[in-house]
Amino acid sequence: MSKNKYRLTITEAHSDMYKVEMTDKYCGYTCVYEPSVEDAIAYASYWFAETEARNKAHQVSGKAIKEMIELDRQAGITTKISDGLD
Repeated sequence: MSKNKYRLTITEAHSDMYKVEMTDKYCGYTCVYEPSVEDAIAYASYWFAETEARNKAHQVSGKAIKEMIELDRQAGITTKISDGLD
């Protein structure tokens, strides 16, 4: 996916709800249900406006996880087995 693409799909889910699927330029994805098309568009506008902040938060989280893994390796509490149990 190109870094400049945003995707918004609004479909009728039930007689009184609309399914709103959104993908941002960093491939972040979410799906919500809203009672009207107007509410769907309002939520999408908010969600897309938060793209940069959400991406920065994901980067910070990823960096913290990477540092925790490195600390675990230095402490010798990890193994070479990729079973997810260490």
